[in-house]
Formats: sequence, structure tokens, C-alpha cells
Amino acid sequence: MTPLTESENALATALQLAVEREELRLAYQPKLSLRTGCVGSVEALARWDRGEGEPVEPSLFIPIAERAGIIDALTGWALRSALRQWVAWRDQGVTIGIAVNVSAVSLRDLEFPDFLQRLCHLEGVPPDQVTVELTESATQHVIRLLDTLTRFRIKGIKVALDDFGTGFSSLLQLRQLPFTELKIDQHFIRDLATAEDLRLIVKSVIDLAHALGLIAVAEGVEDAETLKLLGELGCDEVQGFFIAKPMAPGDLVPWMLETAARWPEICTRSSRLAS
Repeated sequence: MTPLTESENALATALQLAVEREELRLAYQPKLSLRTGCVGSVEALARWDRGEGEPVEPSLFIPIAERAGIIDALTGWALRSALRQWVAWRDQGVTIGIAVNVSAVSLRDLEFPDFLQRLCHLEGVPPDQVTVELTESATQHVIRLLDTLTRFRIKGIKVALDDFGTGFSSLLQLRQLPFTELKIDQHFIRDLATAEDLRLIVKSVIDLAHALGLIAVAEGVEDAETLKLLGELGCDEVQGFFIAKPMAPGDLVPWMLETAARWPEICTRSSRLAS
């Protein structure tokens, strides 16, 4: 692994302090069912505002956390925060699945599924309400991760393959690893309305997911036309700015109440699977 530069070391030190002091936060982005128009789950996304509110992109601080050996602490904080938020929403009368991104570095530990199960028990969250998301690039060492991911599934915890289509061993991964959900990368979704070749690709991926018994989720939905096309292509769930941007936990329930009557009608019109 490449040694950290001086500036990266400084960032890693600041990040470790931020984790210890719980100065990071989670934002939550809803995933909408195209069959019902209801929000079935949310994805928890780590956010770090350093200094005077200056945001540090996850694409910068997460790789540094992995290289600096503090990714487990960061993942532990994210999981605890997400599970406690699930309980807070449940106490408001809203039961919703929650997905957390987990680094492949953490997944190399065979005891990690047990750790997450203990956290669920401690916080009072049913394991089947939790999804572990990992990127396609994180699954290159398939055999190394197989035992860990299988243990998640035995415990009732779901496993999603994120950013599908950005790597080169996707079909092998889908065949060998016990995923429950496939998330189509936003690069395939962004120009869906104007590129026929992308529609063919996305349709093939959705059909493949369904043939393997997986839920197909489209990321990066940013307009009504794309939403309509995904419904026609048989996609199960959608996520993106057209639905909702990542939001503070206190904003989710009001957002759901405000949009509860809007999305079912729109989505059932869009979905070819609607009755």
C-alpha cells in the first residue's frame, strides 16, 4: 500500500480526531420503489465538514482512512449512528430499511458480521432491516470475501453490490457472492433518455438481476423521463436527486409525509409492473 504523503497524514490525523469526537455526520438518501411509489429504505452517507464548515469529499477521506488504518473506527461510527437513527425513526412511527457502505478492508475480517449482529442486538434493530453495501471495485478478491458475505446472509443482513458496471469481473461476482441487491451505476443512468445503447445495457442488467433473484436499483435518477424509462425497463427501485438529495435525519419523516401522496401515482404510471 502506498505510504501517505505529509498532507494525507495530516488529513488522516484530523479524521481520526473527528471520528473519536463524533464530529462527522450521516446524510440519508431515500430509495423509492417503482412498483408502489413508497420509500422502502435509505442509504446512509458519511459527511465530514472540516474547519469552518468546509466539506471533505468521501472519495478523498475514505481511501485515506483505509490506508491509515482507521477505516474500522469510521465504519463502526457509521454503523452505530445509522442503527440509532433507525430506532429514532421507528419511535416516530416510521420503519424503514437502512443501508451502510462498508469498506472491503473491514470485510476481510471474518468476525465483522458478528460485530454488526451484536450492534443490531444492542441497539434493538432487526438484522433484516440492515443492508451492507460494497462497491464493485471492492469485490475483486472474491474468494476472500465469500465467507464474510455469506455470514451476513446467514444472519439475515442484506448485501448490495454498488456501482455495478464500473469493473470487469461483475458476472463472476454475481455468480459467486451472495448478493441480494444490484445497484446500477449512475454513469449508465445519466444519459438513459438520450442513448439507446444505454437503454439496451440497463435493460440487460435489470433482466440479469431478476434472473439471479436480485433487486435492481438505479442510481443517479435526475429527471422524470429517466424515471419513466426505468419503470418501462422493469427496474425495481430508484435513487437520485430527482427523488431526493441526501438529507439530514430530521428531514426524512417530514419529506416522506409531504411526498407520500405524490410518488405512488407517478411511479405506478411509470412502472410496467403496476397493475
